[in-house]
Amino acid sequence: MKEFKLNNNIESVYKQNKNTPRIAFTINIAINKPEKHAGTYSLMNRLLLQGTKKYSNTELAKILDENAIEFCTDMKQDYLRFRFLCLNEDFALAMDILDDIINNSTFVEFDKEKEKMRGEIIADLDSARVKVSDAFTKTIYENHFYGNTYTNMLEALDSITKEDVIESYKQILSEGKKVIAVVGSLEFDYVKELLEKTIGKLDNNNIKNNEIEKPQLQNAKRTDVIKEDANQAQILQGWIIPNFYSEDYPVIAVINTILGASGLSSRLFLELRDKKGLAYTVRSSCETKAQCAVFSIYIATEPSNIDISLTGFKEEIDKIKNILVSDEELNNAKNNIIGKQQFITETNLQQSTTLAYYGIMGLGFDYQSKIIEKVKSVTSEQIKECANKYFTENSVIAVLHP
Repeated sequence: MKEFKLNNNIESVYKQNKNTPRIAFTINIAINKPEKHAGTYSLMNRLLLQGTKKYSNTELAKILDENAIEFCTDMKQDYLRFRFLCLNEDFALAMDILDDIINNSTFVEFDKEKEKMRGEIIADLDSARVKVSDAFTKTIYENHFYGNTYTNMLEALDSITKEDVIESYKQILSEGKKVIAVVGSLEFDYVKELLEKTIGKLDNNNIKNNEIEKPQLQNAKRTDVIKEDANQAQILQGWIIPNFYSEDYPVIAVINTILGASGLSSRLFLELRDKKGLAYTVRSSCETKAQCAVFSIYIATEPSNIDISLTGFKEEIDKIKNILVSDEELNNAKNNIIGKQQFITETNLQQSTTLAYYGIMGLGFDYQSKIIEKVKSVTSEQIKECANKYFTENSVIAVLHP
């Protein structure tokens, strides 16, 4: 793995995997400011593949399809991502297309894409799981950029203008930190030469600091969502906790695995589904962003089991807080995490995506090896201490029911 900087000082990494026929490229561009209207960034992202000064959206789709280039853009809350996967012999072509999209997108399908986005959001919100997640996120990140959910977007969509989208894109491209990760079998000098000819010409002289504030949760909150045609209840409970910059993060990762992220062997699954028969689905997750993380527990159950399920959440949290985890359960959780780390970086595209993520978050391209070593050193005492520190009364509960 070779770390380097382009002539315009963009942080880059190249990992050479010999004898792989396809090469993967990812560039992440940091988002430093909240959007003017909820949904502006999402609409902008949708428009980036709708045509450039050189290609119409139909021509662009055709050339990508004919050359088997898998190309996509993704809008995350902390960064905008461009990535592609192509045959080694098409790397130069893919880089030229990327360069054209980044520099020459026309956003000409604005009105059409806005209405398409509206329709898709309305359709998605018909899902009970999406609807309760929307209510949960909007509540735990109340009055914060991270809380710009589907329902917020629908309310603001008519206020978004094409000028808002173009101005937002220019601001992100100009002021956002940029990180590149390439993984494939081509020779480094050739890869770097193509990067310099394209991404290396981007203006990178106006990088700004992140102005997005750290979210705070000062008290317990509950929000109920009524969905008359729902045949089951959906429950989410969560806490704002530290992210990967904290020394406690590896401990939190182990807690997450023990509680609900390890599938059939997790405590929530065994206790609430197998023993008590409460759940169709039950799990925990830890969603990490640049300013914080959210630890949450989710269950889908009969509407009559809402209070029993919430009591079950509390019982399992209390066990983590008061009873030391056994050595066997602790080691199983650690092995689960380490195994998943290897599983999510099997392909060139997975490796490119992961490396660029570590880079844009300021963790270092070698973060995976670091976090694995930190997970290995987690103790049962640390788990108990962390659980008591972060699983406080200040949580958010979102419940969807008929």
